[in-house]
Amino acid sequence: MGAFASGVTVITTHGPDGPVGFTCQSFFSVSVDPPLISFSVARTSRSLAALRDHGRVVVNFLSRDQQQLSGQFARSGTDKWRGVSWHPSPSNGAPTLDEVTGWVAGEIDREIEAGDHLIFLVRVTGLSAPVERAPLLFYRGAYHELEYMI
Repeated sequence: MGAFASGVTVITTHGPDGPVGFTCQSFFSVSVDPPLISFSVARTSRSLAALRDHGRVVVNFLSRDQQQLSGQFARSGTDKWRGVSWHPSPSNGAPTLDEVTGWVAGEIDREIEAGDHLIFLVRVTGLSAPVERAPLLFYRGAYHELEYMI
C-alpha cells in the first residue's frame, strides 16, 4: 500500500486525563450529503477507548512543516502533547492542532469491524481549510512535500 501517496493526519479527541491523539493515514471523505468522513484505527490502539468514550474527534491535516508531529503522535508510551499548540474545535470541543493545513471536526456515527482495525464513520460538524500552508505527504515509507504555490 506504500505505492499510494497520502496526506498525513492526526486524529484527536479528549480522554479522561486530557487530550488524546494518533497519526493516521487511513482517512477519507465518504459523502457530501450528508457530510461524512471516515478513518481507521488499530484494535490495539491506546486511543481507542477515548474515541469511543468521547465520541467527538478532529481530523487534523498536517502541513509540510509538521513532520515532527507525525512522528510524535505515531509513538506509543510517550507524551505526545509535549510542546504541541492546540485549541478546542469551535464545533465540538475536540483538540485542533495549530498550524495545520486544515481540519474536519465531527461526531462518531458508527464503528465497523475490519480485520485488525476498526473503521469509524464520522458525521461532520465543522471544518476549516486555510490555503496558506502546503500539506505533508507520505509515499513509499518516506515523507514528501508538495510543491505548492499560493
